[in-house]
Amino acid sequence: MREISAKLGKNLKKIRTNKKLSQGAIARKLGVHCAYISGIEHGKRNPTLATVERLANALDVSADELLK
Repeated sequence: MREISAKLGKNLKKIRTNKKLSQGAIARKLGVHCAYISGIEHGKRNPTLATVERLANALDVSADELLK
């Protein structure tokens, strides 16, 4: 499970920075604390599939883009 969490975090950070969005901006779109986004990016949090879908929507990408 750690491997997929690390992969998700790496992809989230890459896509977020490419779109010039801060962790705070994503957190506000999701209604969560920016520490939660940081935890996902560092592979320390294991978000639900619903949260992965919300992240994808906030970044305007598909969920599989975050998980590949």
